[in-house]
Amino acid sequence: MANAYDSDFSFNQQLWYYYTENRGKIRFRYNDLTRKFLSYNDREENAKAYLRKPQFEALEMYVFVKEFMNNQQVYEMFDDWRKKRNRFSDASYYALEKGGQLRLGDDLTEKQTDVLFKQMKKYCESYPNYIYALTMGLGKTILMATCIFYEFLLAKKYPKDKRFCHNALVFAPDKTVLQSLREIMTFDKMKVVPPEYARVLDSNIKFHFLEETGNILHTIDDSDFNIIISNTQKIIVKKKRKAETPGQILFNGSGSLLSTVYGGSDDDDDAWDDSTLMDNQRFKKLCRLPQLGVYVDEAHHLFGADLEKQIRSSGATKTSLRDTINLLAANTSIVACYNYTGTPYVKNQLLPEVVYAYGLRESIWNGYLKDADPIGFENVKSDEFLTAVVTKFWERYGGKTFEGLKPKLAIYASGVAEAVDEVVPTLERILSKLGIPASAILLNVGDTKYTKDEDIHNFNNLDVVGSEGNEKQFVVLVEKGKEGWNCRSLFGVALYRSPKSKIFVLQATMRCLRAITDERLTATVFLSKENYDALDDELHKNFNMEIKDIKNTTKDDRHKYQVRVLPPPKTITLKRVWHEYTVHEKEYSEPVDFGLVDADLSKYASIMYERDSIARDTTVKETNIDSIQENMKYSAFSLTGEIARYLNISCVLASKILNEAEDGVDVILDAVNKYNEVLDDIIIPKVFHALFEVTAEKKTEDREVVLLREPKDAGYYEFSAKDELVVTNQYKGFTPEEIKKSFHADTYCFDSIPEKECFMQYIASNRVSEVYFTGMFTSNQGDLSVHYYDPESGRIRQYYPDLLAKMSDGSYQLIEVKGDNKIDDEVVRAKAEAAEEMAVASGVKYLMYAGSTIVKTHILDDDIQSNISF
Repeated sequence: MANAYDSDFSFNQQLWYYYTENRGKIRFRYNDLTRKFLSYNDREENAKAYLRKPQFEALEMYVFVKEFMNNQQVYEMFDDWRKKRNRFSDASYYALEKGGQLRLGDDLTEKQTDVLFKQMKKYCESYPNYIYALTMGLGKTILMATCIFYEFLLAKKYPKDKRFCHNALVFAPDKTVLQSLREIMTFDKMKVVPPEYARVLDSNIKFHFLEETGNILHTIDDSDFNIIISNTQKIIVKKKRKAETPGQILFNGSGSLLSTVYGGSDDDDDAWDDSTLMDNQRFKKLCRLPQLGVYVDEAHHLFGADLEKQIRSSGATKTSLRDTINLLAANTSIVACYNYTGTPYVKNQLLPEVVYAYGLRESIWNGYLKDADPIGFENVKSDEFLTAVVTKFWERYGGKTFEGLKPKLAIYASGVAEAVDEVVPTLERILSKLGIPASAILLNVGDTKYTKDEDIHNFNNLDVVGSEGNEKQFVVLVEKGKEGWNCRSLFGVALYRSPKSKIFVLQATMRCLRAITDERLTATVFLSKENYDALDDELHKNFNMEIKDIKNTTKDDRHKYQVRVLPPPKTITLKRVWHEYTVHEKEYSEPVDFGLVDADLSKYASIMYERDSIARDTTVKETNIDSIQENMKYSAFSLTGEIARYLNISCVLASKILNEAEDGVDVILDAVNKYNEVLDDIIIPKVFHALFEVTAEKKTEDREVVLLREPKDAGYYEFSAKDELVVTNQYKGFTPEEIKKSFHADTYCFDSIPEKECFMQYIASNRVSEVYFTGMFTSNQGDLSVHYYDPESGRIRQYYPDLLAKMSDGSYQLIEVKGDNKIDDEVVRAKAEAAEEMAVASGVKYLMYAGSTIVKTHILDDDIQSNISF
């Protein structure tokens, strides 16, 4: 049974697909001001648009959810989507095809969507809650500012429309990120807002930056267009009960001065100290602002390790951000909460509240971030580690500049003492041997005894050309690895000691990925083996990827290729295959053998493993502790009733089956009462099969499959590949007749030599009339995919075969190329079985070639073809 929902089917992807397919019709419905705002930021309409593609796509989704979906809760949109209602219905003006584009395929996928819907509904808040996931370095702060400016413009023009925010509360997780949010105040609005409207914003927006604990919030009650930037500690309501002084008693009461200043006496007899009163004043001021939008920056860091709990009120503590927002919602009108994060995964599962995501992998591959080369060191001492790190860093980056900036290496120490007494002296000796002056070292450890004001000034100027900060290339740090520190010239990170928090390894690594220049560059991450493993684990949990996914993704021998679709669109008619199951009743005719007499029930036993001492080399003892199990005790009468209720049969029939069983009713009762699981695992299934028969019927329907669609937002697709694995329709080795056989795109980027060799053999063969490389096109680029059940994850996934060939006799072949070591892999077999079933139903032959077979033989020879199977 499905108990999780595959990220391949994540709702945000389906929502984006629906929007892009209907973009023109949807934009036509928007307010005129909204259309102008989007056009100003759309590079297809305004070549000078400031926002990057991921930022603009997130803005598009932000507007889509607000103006087209009317600020629906995510679970409400999802329920409409899965049930094809309202906007998503077949009858809707926006339906993509008859029957809807959102066919879910089979029973398992239906169950998964039901599981996800129940999760969404269970954790929903009283207000809409959305997550916009853009990885670090893509400009979440600018995106947030743009969204707020859009809100205020529309609220100014349509003041009675409840969909728009009239005020914005921006939360930061800590002081570092709080400082980075100043960019909202200083950002040039005309970069994202048409100049004629930017002036309107300038004359109306009022900024309130709550940096210090003692700052009073100076907002006017019931006013509009306030942007309050703070963190939860400076807003949250806290109470400290303590004994009242005579002065406090004097000023207590409904008519006191304090009551007048701070908004009434609703605190009964609670006494408040000064800092608590300030906190409460800010909170009460916020409660008097209408149409409040809450914006949470770096949400993943703010919620910390308990993201899944903290982002949802049911698991939040009374001091959490979520509880603060819920308190605000209970006291004022919150339009929605917008969470911006770079890590929207919990245990590699995408949070269902995500409505737009642009991940780390895509950001690196598409050049928005540097690539990374993580290097792990095992069984080396700290000074040996540092020597290897600095030497390799200097070999790779020494003497180079990027946009006039010298490359920097951040070296993390576990504490101030280690940084000062161990790292810096060792680093000075290493630099001396390399002929690098010690003045290239910068120490920033958060202790004024060692880090002076000049050091902080230089640290802030690391990215300033011509400054002394730019001359500092080896930066020794303690903990400065979290959000808010932006250094584009950082090309290396070294972390030897294991930090207290594993997430710090990921955070420190991410610091060196910010892009610099238009060239595709690679940073280097130096880690101990323990930290290397920790990074792999954190990438998996926070980005649903592994080190291998980023390591060497863009080596020197890989280049970007622009791949254009060639008309007319190539299509093939294939069968959609599914199974329908029918249950038929049958007469109970013979006694049931439950097989309990000699059954091995040890798998149900409770075992305790015990070792006498961890200081001595003693053996581990195993003890059966079945006695602690809390099993229900059945009688023959109650067991009969349980079976009858479960299978909806008469108690008389259930009793007859038990009493006539070959095992005997006493044996059955002993087994069930010892281990209650026996009832569900053995008794119920055996009785079911004695009374019912299940038949399966395979059904199919024709569907026209488009091999490749035109990209929606560009004139071409972009791929990265090794030059020797790229074949174009201009290749001089092809005859004109061979070129006519293929190329639904002008360029094919193969992943391996066997893939390329397979294509070359097919295109040259007289037995082949057409052949197309399809393995490079996935997601929404084409329709040629196979749904299969992944036995490892227990989820439904999509698989994209490598090639499609039409033979000279008119038959088709669906082709997969696999490494020899993968042929018998369980997941590969599952893909092949699903593809074979679909292919057979469609009259197509499915072939899986081993890589060695392709490179050593002519695979289209009769003897080879006859021996090939999946």
